[in-house]
Amino acid sequence: MSIAVLSPAARRDLLDAVRWIAYDNPTAARALRTSVVKAATNIGTYPHFGVFRSDLADAPYRFVMMTGFPYVIVYNADRRPPLIVRILHGARDLPEILRDL
Repeated sequence: MSIAVLSPAARRDLLDAVRWIAYDNPTAARALRTSVVKAATNIGTYPHFGVFRSDLADAPYRFVMMTGFPYVIVYNADRRPPLIVRILHGARDLPEILRDL
């Protein structure tokens, strides 16, 4: 079994989200971290699991919406192992944040 790796930016995104959520709900923060690990495992095992969003980024980048959380995982499906480049809240300005991918 393979697992996708997190870029430094994705690690910062996850840490920021966990800290923000933990302020009000430590249990939910742990659940988010667990969900990211599960998603990274799924992405590593099935690199084409996510969807293309040509309005946000060109191939080879794919997107996975996290179940139960308003976050999206952005990853490079062509890397081996796949590289998670960002973990972003869906309400953020995704086109602006991702324009330099």
